[in-house]
Amino acid sequence: MPKAKSRKAAKVVVLIGSPRKKGNTAALAEQIAESASAAGARVELCFLHGMNIRPCTACEACHQPQGKGCIIEDDMQKVYPKLKEADAIVWASPIYWFTMSAQMKLAMDRCYALLGTEEHAFKGKRMALAFSYGGDDPFDSGCVNAIRTFQDAFGFIGAEIVGMVYGSAAAAGDIRSNAKVMGEAAELGRKLADP
Repeated sequence: MPKAKSRKAAKVVVLIGSPRKKGNTAALAEQIAESASAAGARVELCFLHGMNIRPCTACEACHQPQGKGCIIEDDMQKVYPKLKEADAIVWASPIYWFTMSAQMKLAMDRCYALLGTEEHAFKGKRMALAFSYGGDDPFDSGCVNAIRTFQDAFGFIGAEIVGMVYGSAAAAGDIRSNAKVMGEAAELGRKLADP
């Protein structure tokens, strides 16, 4: 009897754009990661805060013929290989001043370097979003603005957003008591684990 093919474990990279490692965004990201891992995925968390990530300089070196990617030597050079190897990427950010955090926007802008070829590094990857905010709802907090930014960007490059989770919480870690949102985060993790 022929042996059944072993299924390759999905690689899930979780980018966390929060300055608080015990905050609400981190809680959502960790719930997604734990659930994906329990479902068989290989998961890696990347806390962007504290990394040396400089702004894009618009030099366009990454889009030149025979270009070798971004020429800025900083910590994004460690992040790029993780994103290239990932089957799924989670973009997790608190909502600051009506959109994603500066840490997340810096990393997102620098991902422009991964789009330099027709077979760009995000092609065929599954994307997921996780946001926490302090307002009353996703509209008055600006969460919808962040969602729209990612929808527009990923729609433009042909990468599919397969799920999102977001919720309101005041103090750091409060979102853990929101069973509905944490359940949605766990379900999203399981979904991302399926290659």
